[in-house]
Amino acid sequence: MDAAGSASASGAPAAAAPPAVSAGDVAVVIVNHGTAALLADCLRSLAGGGLAGLAATVWVVDNASPDDSVALVRRDFPWVRLIASRENLGFSTANNLALRQAGFGCEAPGDEGRPFRHALILNPDTVVPQGAVRALADDLEAEPDLAVVGPRLLLPDGSLDLACRRAFPSPEVSLYRFLGLSRRFPRHRRFGRYNMTFLPETQAADVDSVVGACMLVRGTAIRQVGLFDEAFWMYGEDLDWCMRFKQAGWRVAYRPRTVAHHVKRAASRGSARARYEFQRAMWLFYRKHYAARNGLPLRLLVMAALALRGGPRLLREMMTGQAAPAMLPDR
Repeated sequence: MDAAGSASASGAPAAAAPPAVSAGDVAVVIVNHGTAALLADCLRSLAGGGLAGLAATVWVVDNASPDDSVALVRRDFPWVRLIASRENLGFSTANNLALRQAGFGCEAPGDEGRPFRHALILNPDTVVPQGAVRALADDLEAEPDLAVVGPRLLLPDGSLDLACRRAFPSPEVSLYRFLGLSRRFPRHRRFGRYNMTFLPETQAADVDSVVGACMLVRGTAIRQVGLFDEAFWMYGEDLDWCMRFKQAGWRVAYRPRTVAHHVKRAASRGSARARYEFQRAMWLFYRKHYAARNGLPLRLLVMAALALRGGPRLLREMMTGQAAPAMLPDR
């Protein structure tokens, strides 16, 4: 469907639909909360060439935005498949809603007949340059054992978004960050592992994880390992997903020849809940992937460090194993 030439209520031309060249290449999933202007820029970048050379369908899952995000998508981007939630479901659950609609909910490995080959998980505060998604898709097609590929993400000041390539936050790696060693010795191959700052940002590499702000994921890998773990409300779900892909024998790669732009924390800046969920995500990741391998003294040390930053509410959850019923406000 082509919306080119029509005008929105604001007087700006509505964006044209992305081109469709072959059937079922990429399902794009964008989870939005209160970032209408940035979301519009993101969608325009996709329509204006970011998806060039691919048949793509774009989903926007709106997490009860307090602004006019839903109205904007309906008015200016009629080619987008919109899921408007009345509550903020968090990042994992919202992504999974669209991934299921796109046909990735079947977890049987090798399942054929699904409509999309790959899924692009994308933040609304990103801008995707001409041909960027095609370049990432070419990387997946060229390397059959590659499940996830991420681009070089640049912040508004032109610096690297350090989260776009990183190691898993094992107790050792997290300790170096907690003690400030990763910042003091960023080029050290041991102390700089958290964000792999010992590597030039233009060097391609296999990594533990790329960031959920922009990651292209092979459909067959998704159907093998499953969708995002919805225990992660915000943060950590991308790390967990990449861990599960690697445990299943897949690779994860950073490919800096492809560049995208990221405002970063546009929806979470100033949010008390976001700060809390960051610490909670680290606990969930540790409990899921490391706790069983560690002795009690190390587990207590990890819990103490996280409780110091996450506060009494997180301490209660760590001690009881149950999330506290009282929820912090989203903003």
